[in-house]
Amino acid sequence: MALTLYVDTARWRAHHKHVQEQFPGLVPVCKGNGYGFGHERLSEEATRLGSDLLAVGTTYEAARIKDYFGGDLLVLTPYRRGEEPVPLPDRVVRSVSSIDGVYGLVGARVVIEVMSSMKRHGISEQDLPQLHQAIENVRLEGFAIHLPLDRTDGTDAVEEVIGWMDRLRAARLPLHTMFVSHLKADELARLQQQFPQTRFRARIGTRLWLGDHEATQYRGSVLDVTRVTKGDRFGYRQQKAASDGFLVVVAGGTSHGVGLEAPKALHGVMPRAKGVARAGLATVNRNLSPFVWDGKQRWFAEPPHMQVSILFVPSEAAEPKVGDELVAHLRHTTTQFDRIVDC
Repeated sequence: MALTLYVDTARWRAHHKHVQEQFPGLVPVCKGNGYGFGHERLSEEATRLGSDLLAVGTTYEAARIKDYFGGDLLVLTPYRRGEEPVPLPDRVVRSVSSIDGVYGLVGARVVIEVMSSMKRHGISEQDLPQLHQAIENVRLEGFAIHLPLDRTDGTDAVEEVIGWMDRLRAARLPLHTMFVSHLKADELARLQQQFPQTRFRARIGTRLWLGDHEATQYRGSVLDVTRVTKGDRFGYRQQKAASDGFLVVVAGGTSHGVGLEAPKALHGVMPRAKGVARAGLATVNRNLSPFVWDGKQRWFAEPPHMQVSILFVPSEAAEPKVGDELVAHLRHTTTQFDRIVDC
């Protein structure tokens, strides 16, 4: 009995091909928990796509993934002097976001990140005059720009990239390759048309692996069902049942990522109101679980345990049976499954 990730493999891979066709030179991204699929699986899928380069988050991820992927690996986290050395093959390319970082990677293959409106990390326009000397002792694979997802000020993503292309060109720096993130296909095409001598390569993770929501589904197996009446005590904290119903033990707990949620940016009055309502219910130990039964998302009976969750299903709903599977609305990037089933 397990928390299972079901994958409609043909549909999932068809989506990969569609994205690849939209973004020539696509660089797949495999970082964190492998977007819920794991590093080994995504490395295999990147190989299936014929990718020559796979982007990873950290040097530690590169050290693991190098055994699964035979092409080049691009580490997205910028190099910093004094970081723990991790033995890596020459096919690993390091990102750098400072002049000092370039000087610290003598002989290495590097991609230089420029500062975007994200304001996360990157070299500034003022750094450009110093780059000529700095890049003499590295193997420059190109420049990169990481763009924000939302543009609430109405600015144009393409214009931001063009601005940096113009600065780099004015500084007489090599512009054979520019790695970009969070651009639409038509935006990438506009850039490629305007700068035909530069190869633009989109680094894509979420849109590639998780873009077709209907291709994957999490389900948790029902392990036990216990009938309770109003006032019965149960669980670690011996709370009282608020009404008649069933305590349903389902595979999937905190070790799987159930009950853990990354913060979300809320836009608009209604989403904010719902967020306030959920917070209010949580103060009285009422938390909605990600599990669905009989057409409704069900409440946790108590906080999820390490490997299972206990749900409360009211008596008016159909009684779950041991072995049934409950669909679970889980975030791929925070979830660890017990098994994956291709279907």
